[in-house]
Amino acid sequence: MLDLPRHIGRRLALLGLALFFVVAGANHFLNPAFYVAIMPPYLPAHLELVYLSGFFEIAGGVAVLIPAVRSRAGWGLVLLLLAIFPANVHMALHPERYPDLPAAGLYARLPLQAVFIAWALWATRPAGPATPRRSGP
Repeated sequence: MLDLPRHIGRRLALLGLALFFVVAGANHFLNPAFYVAIMPPYLPAHLELVYLSGFFEIAGGVAVLIPAVRSRAGWGLVLLLLAIFPANVHMALHPERYPDLPAAGLYARLPLQAVFIAWALWATRPAGPATPRRSGP
């Protein structure tokens, strides 16, 4: 297994997180019809919410790269992931509305949100003091 120093692994996780959210957010503007279609019917202003969530995904993805606001941006992404969770639940409960997507994939998205939350928290946590690596038993 590749033994990367912890700071390199965290840096890669942070860059991946930023890229993921910027691309996902941009897709809200490039393909809004998909996101409107997955909105739970009890929410108002579907298109506006799609654009708003896309904006915050892009903003959060960029902000995690700025050390001064990284931790707060990470928590912002966690809140965003929690806010969009009802759309994932809605999709899982109504797979017949999404015939182009496998039903198993709709259910897999639910625990995946926890993975994204953990990723955001881990990658954006404040850096602690450096600890020397031990060499030997």
